[in-house]
Formats: sequence, structure tokens, C-alpha cells
Amino acid sequence: MLSFNPFKRKIKSNSPKSRKQQKRDKMWLWIFKCILSLVVTFIIVYAMPRTDRFNYQYKVGEPWPYRTLLATQKFSVELDSTSIQTKLDSVSRTFQPYFNHNTTVKASVLRKLKKLNLDHMNDSTVTFWQDFKRTKYEEHVTTLLDSIYAHGVMSPAMHDSLVRHGTTSIRIIDGNTAVSRPLKSVFTTLTAYSYIINSYSPHFKTEILKTFNLNTILQEDLTYDVVKSQQEHEAMLGEIDTGAGIVSAGEQIVYQGEMVTPAVDQKLKAYRTIMNDQAQQNDKDRYILIGRFVLVFIIVSLLIAYLTLFRNDYIDNLRSTILLFTLLTLIVVFGCLMVGHHLFHIFALPCCMLPIIVRVFLDSRTAFIFHTGTVLIISLTLSYPYEFLILQLITGIIAIQNLRELSQRSQIIHTAAVITLFALLSHTAYLFIIGEQPKDFDTSLYVYILVNGVLLLFAYPLLWILEKSFGFVSDVTLVELTNINHPLLQRMTEVAPGTFQHSMQVANLASEVAKQVGAKPQLVRTGALYHDIGKIERPVFFTENQSGVSPHAHLTPLKSAEVIIAHVTNGLTLAENHNLPPVIRRFIATHHGKGMAKYFYITYCNQHPDEEVDQAPFTYPGPNPETTEEAILMMCDSVEAASRSLPEYTEDSISNLVDRIIDTQVKDGYFHECDITFRQISIAKNVLKERLKNIYHTRITYPELNTPSNNPAPSTR
Repeated sequence: MLSFNPFKRKIKSNSPKSRKQQKRDKMWLWIFKCILSLVVTFIIVYAMPRTDRFNYQYKVGEPWPYRTLLATQKFSVELDSTSIQTKLDSVSRTFQPYFNHNTTVKASVLRKLKKLNLDHMNDSTVTFWQDFKRTKYEEHVTTLLDSIYAHGVMSPAMHDSLVRHGTTSIRIIDGNTAVSRPLKSVFTTLTAYSYIINSYSPHFKTEILKTFNLNTILQEDLTYDVVKSQQEHEAMLGEIDTGAGIVSAGEQIVYQGEMVTPAVDQKLKAYRTIMNDQAQQNDKDRYILIGRFVLVFIIVSLLIAYLTLFRNDYIDNLRSTILLFTLLTLIVVFGCLMVGHHLFHIFALPCCMLPIIVRVFLDSRTAFIFHTGTVLIISLTLSYPYEFLILQLITGIIAIQNLRELSQRSQIIHTAAVITLFALLSHTAYLFIIGEQPKDFDTSLYVYILVNGVLLLFAYPLLWILEKSFGFVSDVTLVELTNINHPLLQRMTEVAPGTFQHSMQVANLASEVAKQVGAKPQLVRTGALYHDIGKIERPVFFTENQSGVSPHAHLTPLKSAEVIIAHVTNGLTLAENHNLPPVIRRFIATHHGKGMAKYFYITYCNQHPDEEVDQAPFTYPGPNPETTEEAILMMCDSVEAASRSLPEYTEDSISNLVDRIIDTQVKDGYFHECDITFRQISIAKNVLKERLKNIYHTRITYPELNTPSNNPAPSTR
């Protein structure tokens, strides 16, 4: 990948001016990082939901049109007036009024009964037999009265009033205790009289019982205790729970598609009240805003710190920085809009697009770090973000693992399918952990996860758009460019077959070296195939395409150097005309770096021994390699070309050739501007030596069958 650094300047001396310029560059870079952090933080915080206002629109009796609504905090649900009145009526019906029991009433009634009977027996007209029978009747009535007053007697008016109010039981106070008794078992003076008169017995006649005038002596022994009853009734009313229940934080209020019943409506109204009340607390909103800004700024700053410490080349490369923070900002803003406007569910947000894109264009570690930062910021807008964090971190790792090297379109489909599968499994496992059973699962969340997987398929066209917008090159594009049917490669095979074979050989060597040193093999392979395309303009001037007398024999060394060096500028022109990516053009420009056409330079010096020779006409335009891949190509190109001129291919000659060429390149400073290490250079040497030994190994000479001429041919008969 190219590195166009708007801040980076090469310090070529230790002069005070250079040191001053270096400090100025560092200061501007620091300012750029601060501005980037503030701008990204401001955009994200501005997109976050301003308050927790309840802005849902719904109707009772219709399905809930939004995503599943979870309570952000604990709140109680109050009953409506109708429900409360129903509870009050129920208490009134079940309330047992208190009655005082007067134990002296029964004795008074019995005395009156005895007196009436004595007065009747003192009548001179009554016979002895009649007196005897009346005594028996008195005993019978006394027994019935004992039974009646054992249950209690109240006034008919009070009894009717209790019946009208639905009272089924009363409490009778007898001393320090109160006994509950069914109202239907309590007598009134009327029902008591009827009970005595109509009591069936073959020995007692109704006509005689009526002569006792019981209606004049019956009294109620139960009197309504107004004070006690009122106190107890108010106490029961005070204990009535006017709430429909408690909704805990994180509890489901209503799920998507659920019918909004009056009970659900009560929950929603209670939730609306508490949310709108909180939204009016300006101080709280201000503190929430400050907290969000600080946390987002910290996360963004940590991401920039990561780039500064471990991937400073991305900070230097303005395109990489813009790509990373643009993707982060866009995904977070979309997540905030979904949460703030209740669009779908946050599970439908394809957060894994970021690690997919960053992995394809940059590297795995950066992809994971920025994916983690993205989901952390989005989680600040969620009431209960645990499941979201778990799912996104798992699927982000899966995405990065499945796209170690994107070379086919089908890999995007495969990755999206694997991500979706693991998301479904993780979600199910989380539901089991929190104690839910399969019958209670919210199936709509599974639908949102599937939608997420479908949206991830759009990562492929998005990769193409980003390639064109930011100048990045994906491995898919690199693979397409290695197709030998590409017009430039096809033309090379026709007009410069030797150069094509050289390029193929260099591509194989360079890709093998890149694998061993941890560079990008597909990138260096593609760059190697196109690094010498400028030679197709004048192919016969290059040794690998010559079959007879060299045309350089008729040219001066200066002119020959001009023709040879021109293959770099010609290659850049062809690459631009055929829209090759800038990163491939860099290989064309840097495969010779600022080296010299030494053969013609030395020839010219020998022809002009007394002249101070200007090296500029013999020097390639450069620049020198700035990436590990460009350095690898320079080494492989030089070694492969030089290996063709070896007089013999032995282990020592090949090893000496590789060491001499690469050590000279290091000594001449060709790799000063790239990040290749001595260890990588040592590995590259070993790989080149082994590969060249395999290419130029000594072949076995097969002996010929020696048949004497005087021996007759064997007979076929």
C-alpha cells in the first residue's frame, strides 16, 4: 500500500533548520490528531439520542409497530380509575362489618316469654290440661330461642342493607374476640318469628304458638358498631394496591407485533410518564451529554494512540486514516439513528462490515481494534448492552478469521453465512444463560440477525466503491490483475516474451519471499508481473528479448542508458493509460529505485577517462522503495536478472551472487526509506538462494545406447 504522507518529510541532515522543521512537523501532526479526535467525537455525540423521551405512536387493540421495548429503569404501573374502582367495590363486598353482641337480650326475651305464659295460665278459664300443654309449648319456644340467639338477631332494615351492598359475612364482637359469621345464618326479628311459628313438629300446633305473641317480645341482640366498622373499612381501603405491578430495568414492556391490550397500555403510559419527566430534568441531560462526550473522546483517542504506537504508517497515510474513522463514524451514526428513532433493532446493524473492510484493505489487528471501539461507542446508547457487546465481539473475530486473504467473491458470502450462524448460536446461548426457555424466545431477534447477515453481503460492492474512492486495492482486484489475459500482459507475451518470463520468475520469487517475511504475497506478485511493462515499447533493447546483435552496439552509452531508463517512465505511462492502481504503479517506479544503469555508466567513464562524468543521465528517476513489498521486488528483480549471467550454477556461486547484490543495495541506501528489517533481509536472502538452487540445479546427462555397427539387427522372425 502506498504511503502519501502530508506531514512526513525526510530528514537528510542534522542541521538546525532540519531539526526545527522536524519539530514543526510533529506539532502539526499532533494538532491533526487532536482535531480528528474532536471532530469524530462531536459528530458521534451529536448523532446520539438527545434525551429519553417517549415518542412512540400506537393504538390500543392494534399490534405494536416498533421493535421490542425494554425498560431502561425500574418503574411501577398504576391501575386506571376503572380498575381501582373495581378493587374498591371488591373490598366493599368482601368487607365484614362489625356488630356488638348484647348477651342480655336473650335473657330478657326469655323472661318476657315466661311472664306472658304465667299471665295466660292465671286466667281462671284455663284448665289444668291446658296449663300443662302450654308449659310444653313454652319449653319448645325456649329451645328455639336458644338456637336463634346462638346465631344472632339483627334488625330487618340492617339485614336488607347488608344484602344490598353484597355483604356475605359479618364479624360479631363478643368480649375481646370477633367471630366471622355468614350473613345468611344470622336472623332478623322477622325471620326469627317465622322460624319459630313455621318450625315443623307433630306435637306443636302453629295456632297455639301464635298465641305466645312472640312478635312483641323478640329483640335484636346484634347492633352495628359504626366506629369499629368504619376504621376497619378505611384500613382495608388503604391497603389496596393501586399499582398493576413493578417493571424491572431491562424487562420487556412490549414485543414487536404484540397486541396492545389495556394492560400493556397502562405499562406504556407509566413508562411514558417517567421518561418524559426525566427528559425535563435539564441538569441531568447536561451531565449525560458531558459523560457521553468524555467517553467517546477517550475511545477515539485510544484508537488514534493505537495507530500512533503500532501503525504509524496509517497515520502518515491520510487515506487510511480517513477510511478508518469514516467507517467508524458512519456505523456509529447509523446505530444511533436506529436506537433514537426505534428503527428495526440494533441487531440488524451490520457492524461486521468494518472489520471486513479494514481486514481486506489494511490488517487484522487494526480491524479488531476499530471494531471493538465501534461497538463500545454504540453500546453507550443502549440500556442493556451486554448481549450486543458479546455478539459483536464474537462475530467480529469470526469475520477477521474468515478473511485472512480475500481472493474470491464467494468468500464474502461464506463469511456472512458463518457470522450469521455464530450470531444465532451466541444469542441462543445468552438466552439460556439468563434463564429463558425456548418457548419464551423472542423470534423477531432471530429475524434481525438474519437481516444482518444479508446486509453483510453488500460489503463486496462497498469494497469496490471504496477502492475507487480511496485508491485502495483489494486482493480480489490483485488476483484479477494477475490474469495473463489482461491487455498489458497479453501484449508483453507477444512482443517481449523474454521480459514476460523474467516477470513471471520474479513474481514467483517475490511472493515466496513475502510469505516468509510476513509481507503481502499477492500484492508483490501482482506488482512483479507489471514492473517491467515499459519494456514492451522497445523490447529489443533488453537482453532477455534479444536473439542476435544487440542494438546498443550502434548507440552511445549515454543514449543506451536513456533508452534503458525510459522503460520506467514508459511503464508508468502505460499503467496510467490502462488504469492500473497507484499501488501497482509504485512497483514500476521503485523496482530500480534511484539506482544507476551501471553498465553504460562504467562504459562511458572508460571511454572518457579525463572527464568528470555526470551521474544524473545514468540514474533512474526513482523513488526508492517505501514499503517492504517494494523492497522485496527490488531484491528479487536484481537477483533474478543477474542470475542469468552466471557462468556456472553452483551452490557457492548462487549464494555469493545473492549476498553481493542485496548487500550492495543495503549499502547504497536503497532501503533507508522503507520499514524492512535486517531479519527480513536475511530471510529474503535464504529464500532466494534456495529457490535459485532449485531453478538452476545440475541436470543428469543421460547416456546413449551404444550399439556396435557390426552387430546385425535382431531378427523379427
